[in-house]
Amino acid sequence: MDGALSLALPTLYGQSLAVKETKDRILVWKSLDDKGKTWFEISYDLDKFSQVSENALTSETQAISDRLIKILLEAKKLNPNFMASNQGLEISTALNFPREWGLGSSSTLINNIAQWANIDAYTLLWNAFSGSGYDLACAQHNGPITYQLNNSKPIAIPVSFNPSFKNNLYFVYLNQKQNSREGIAHYREKDFNSFTPLSQISSITQRILTCTRLTQFEKLIKKHEAIISEILEVPTVKERLFPDYKGAVKSLGAWGGDFILATGNKNTPDYFKEKGYSIILPYSKMVR
Repeated sequence: MDGALSLALPTLYGQSLAVKETKDRILVWKSLDDKGKTWFEISYDLDKFSQVSENALTSETQAISDRLIKILLEAKKLNPNFMASNQGLEISTALNFPREWGLGSSSTLINNIAQWANIDAYTLLWNAFSGSGYDLACAQHNGPITYQLNNSKPIAIPVSFNPSFKNNLYFVYLNQKQNSREGIAHYREKDFNSFTPLSQISSITQRILTCTRLTQFEKLIKKHEAIISEILEVPTVKERLFPDYKGAVKSLGAWGGDFILATGNKNTPDYFKEKGYSIILPYSKMVR
């Protein structure tokens, strides 16, 4: 968010969006989970953009509806021809990963809507919400990239990252979905001189791209964790949850929820399962 160079690895998982025109000026929106089950469904009058669904919304679904309307209205501001025909619309989105995993359901939705509306996804994100935009870059690439904000301009560059130690890398789900908006707000509350950590983190990213040994990689991610821990004034996830783990552990996402990256060996899944974390994905099952 403040311009540090980052390494981003698009996942094998994502979200699709299908658009079908109908006769009535109604927008019918349906969101499906990875099992094909509808988890959110609503209808809007396309002229007034008001809800026409018969069922009352819960506080959760109302919040989802409010965010969806905000995204669609911002998209229409950027392209007035978007949804401007006399046709109605049936929209269906589908995830191929469990919703609670937090692998970018919001960012992939914004990217898909931007493609549909023929507008810039980053502008849509920053007009509607906030964030660094790195997850949009992931949605637009099929391989590893470096991502950096330079004077608020997103720069995503495809890179080579195929470490010889990838079989020693695991992604572990922490049994809780992290709210990225809350994570961003918490970071923004902190008052610190960003120059030194920005330089340090960018250097770590560059060294990760070229490191060839697992021990070197572990030192780099431990240093990264220590820097962010100091900024946010919270213990690292290893200190908090896995102090006896022999390998290195790195937080991902909004720092504190969703998945962690752990270095280890064939016994690694057993360790985390004994701790109560049953979802452990090897590198090859997560990274595109």
